[in-house]
Amino acid sequence: MAYFIGLDGGSTYVKAALINNKTIADTIVKSSGIDNNKTAEKLIEILCDRNRIKISDIKYTMATGYSRKILDVANDDISEITAHAYGVRITAPKDYRPGMIVDIGGQDSKIIYLDSNFDVKNFTMNDKCAAGTGKFMEVIAQLLETTIHKAGEISLESKEPCDINSTCVVFAQTEVISLMARKFDRKDILAGIHLSMAKRIIKMMKKAEKNGDILMTGGGALNIGIHKAFEEELMRKVYVAEYPQFNGAIGAALIGKERCEQ
Repeated sequence: MAYFIGLDGGSTYVKAALINNKTIADTIVKSSGIDNNKTAEKLIEILCDRNRIKISDIKYTMATGYSRKILDVANDDISEITAHAYGVRITAPKDYRPGMIVDIGGQDSKIIYLDSNFDVKNFTMNDKCAAGTGKFMEVIAQLLETTIHKAGEISLESKEPCDINSTCVVFAQTEVISLMARKFDRKDILAGIHLSMAKRIIKMMKKAEKNGDILMTGGGALNIGIHKAFEEELMRKVYVAEYPQFNGAIGAALIGKERCEQ
């Protein structure tokens, strides 16, 4: 039986997806450490062990992401924009055809516009500033003595979100410290931060494309607070991909399957 692996080498984590035909067999994520390539090799070993397959059963390995060029264990690499567009072919809800992908990663955020065939029409990317990224949320969560995993749930308890004006990480930290000193509730500060992030990313969207169906991917999509903030700001339904954190890796695996079959 033929298997295919997609590797998404991020700046902080390496993610791997194993697919068989067009079925997601397994996924795994690990901190990249000081050697992304060794981390990728270890992830492949773990995937093989967990699924009781041999390395020889892996017919093609495709890399994407920040460190894709240095992942020697891969047969080839592809841009993360293309990988995300491919990934939603199987991670989007059934019968749902997104016209726009909102990908919130640890170090950047992307808006990817798709045509009816899931091909990339255009994209916008924020990779110069940490605002609107997972790192931004992680910094604020630490300030408020919680974790990025709990921040979303806590924010849902808010009835009066704080108005966060700063979109820069440094200035937002100062603003949050000021709000804490003035005894504002943590849940209201977190709700305000999520709304601020959503507004920042929505500003990146092209006006002509805002009416298309929207799908969220990336680790940020796992944060229910950000998801809710997007729906509130856009006043519409926003869907979350299956395995959102692994969407790029899944897309890379699908492209690897196509390359192998060709």
